[in-house]
Amino acid sequence: MPVMGDPRFERSVIYLCAHSPEAPWASSSIIRPAASIFQPCWCQLDIIKTADQIKLQEDAEPMKVLKGGPVDTGRGFVLHSSDFFIQDATLNIDDGICLTATVDILKAIAKGAGPKHAILALGYAGWGPGQLENEIQHNGWLHCDADPDLILAAMSRKKYSRALRKIGIDPGMLSNEAGHA
Repeated sequence: MPVMGDPRFERSVIYLCAHSPEAPWASSSIIRPAASIFQPCWCQLDIIKTADQIKLQEDAEPMKVLKGGPVDTGRGFVLHSSDFFIQDATLNIDDGICLTATVDILKAIAKGAGPKHAILALGYAGWGPGQLENEIQHNGWLHCDADPDLILAAMSRKKYSRALRKIGIDPGMLSNEAGHA
């Protein structure tokens, strides 16, 4: 919501990855643009060797690096389509969406053997027990059903508007002010 007042979450689409009575905290990835991965980054992470960088699959480069949240920003979390799975490393979150946080998925993507759709989020957002529910109750967040096309789409700058339209809201009609009739 416009009243959020926290620039880390402003105009963000957040995908809630974990929240349950067994784990009363909430964990999510914020889907906001940070940069594009390019070949030197693959080499720096030791995904491919410098001598092999010219051999990097063309379809590996467009994967976006996104701001995943203010927590643990040095760690990468790959949200991806469910056509790729690593035993004991991939978490099936919802129909069509998985999460893998090991370097093995980056190696598979670099070789052209990874998931069809993927985004890399650096860090994550987290809430303590009851915190997220309280923020929702006080109109801090709007929410909608998860949508793999929205979450994994390449056009990340339009995700906020697309998410609002999904729940029938015109972004131009949102206001920070409350009124009384």
